[in-house]
Amino acid sequence: MDIMYRSTRSDSTPITASQAILRGFPEDGGLYVPTAIPALDTGLEKLAAMDYKGVAYAVMRLLLTDYTEEELKACIDSAYDSKFDTSEIVPLKKSGDAWYLELFHGPTIAFKDMALSILPYLMTTAAAKNGSGKEIVILTATSGDTGKAALAGFAGVKGTKIMVFYPKHGVSSIQERQMVTTVGANTRVIGINGNFDDAQTSVKNLFTDQALVEEMAAHGMQFSSANSINIGRLTPQIVYYVFAYTRLMADGTIGAGDPVNFVVPTGNFGNILAAYYAKRMGLPIGKLICASNSNKVLFDFFETGEYDRNREFMLTSSPSMDILISSNLERLIYHISGDSAERCAAFMKALKETGKYTITEEMRAQLGDFVSGYADEAQTAAEIRAVFENDGYVIDPHTAVASSVYRRYRKETGDLTPSVIDSTASPFKFEGSVMKALGKDTSLPDLELADKLSETAGVPVPKAVSDLRDAPVLHDIVCDREDMRQEVRRFLGL
Repeated sequence: MDIMYRSTRSDSTPITASQAILRGFPEDGGLYVPTAIPALDTGLEKLAAMDYKGVAYAVMRLLLTDYTEEELKACIDSAYDSKFDTSEIVPLKKSGDAWYLELFHGPTIAFKDMALSILPYLMTTAAAKNGSGKEIVILTATSGDTGKAALAGFAGVKGTKIMVFYPKHGVSSIQERQMVTTVGANTRVIGINGNFDDAQTSVKNLFTDQALVEEMAAHGMQFSSANSINIGRLTPQIVYYVFAYTRLMADGTIGAGDPVNFVVPTGNFGNILAAYYAKRMGLPIGKLICASNSNKVLFDFFETGEYDRNREFMLTSSPSMDILISSNLERLIYHISGDSAERCAAFMKALKETGKYTITEEMRAQLGDFVSGYADEAQTAAEIRAVFENDGYVIDPHTAVASSVYRRYRKETGDLTPSVIDSTASPFKFEGSVMKALGKDTSLPDLELADKLSETAGVPVPKAVSDLRDAPVLHDIVCDREDMRQEVRRFLGL
């Protein structure tokens, strides 16, 4: 079955997967969604015998149907190689009553590497398939991790340029250092005076700025996106849920068909949406536990049916989740509204104009797969400390949010279903918050603090961090959100 992609906001003609990846998102401002959700057609026992690359092909070929076997396997082989520091790619570690899915063994030590290691290959393959002679301009807003992962993926890739905007005072010291030391003539990193939502909204507006798009086209360039709004980001993320499930099968923890819960720390809703798609494809997932930090707009949505971003924006120790406009939730809204572009567009119009919308009771009834919870700053720090004291295992603040939510969920519900917690970043990416939670001295410079964390955790400093010791700052531009368009034109030489 050929899977095509259409917008969440209009009934425009569906396009192929490669076209959707190349474009990033539709001109109407919506997001691309598959016209159908294909079922897994490889048996779970067979998947359990495969390595990560094998599972990736078995899953991704169902959704990227216009890629040939040769093309897709070449993309997978190029992505999941020695740039990951473990041949398993995503190990599962048991701690306490749960398994932690370590998604941070890639080149930038965050889960974004899982998709952004393959996206450049999917995109350049798509450009060749569709006869696009244009230079691809990747425009990305980041809350901390996507930026460096995208830069690492696209730096030096022929026929591309990449520009990343991040909240100047809304990322960790290591996150910022990773971005501003990026090499590559085709890269540009800019801090903005504002938060992630400001950056994300402005980037979306630039994508739909027709005058700018036409000016770029006249100079042989076109926009695309490396954010999770691109289905080329979302599809590879489905893979690791299937992989995790089948690893629990392989070690005898579960049998084929037994339910497994997944606990996902989320801000932009992309990571847990991938789990939702995995369940719809037939993976035996029990509950999808959506874990929020103090910016608990998603928790409130699942509790009340109202999405309301009209609230104080909080800077937390889990900055990649400091988001009030969860872009990927739009895809879920589309599906639970009966795949109705008209209804989805109305909700998104209300969000833009009033900052909120309320779904119907009929739609709420379709959210039974989801459980929501949140952890405040004190609970997050306490969880980091508790996991370390109990097992000697060190987790980052985002993972701690999910772990804290799961601990309370299990206690309150008595649900003993085997559960996997997405461990979305290395603790070394947030060593200040981690060391503070462990009651350690945090007055040292960031890289010295990383050495102290290494001593505490008993694991080496990751290469992604140690390589920063002598790396010069190459990107030092800071601008207001109103000046982002001007900075894009300057970077592109327009």
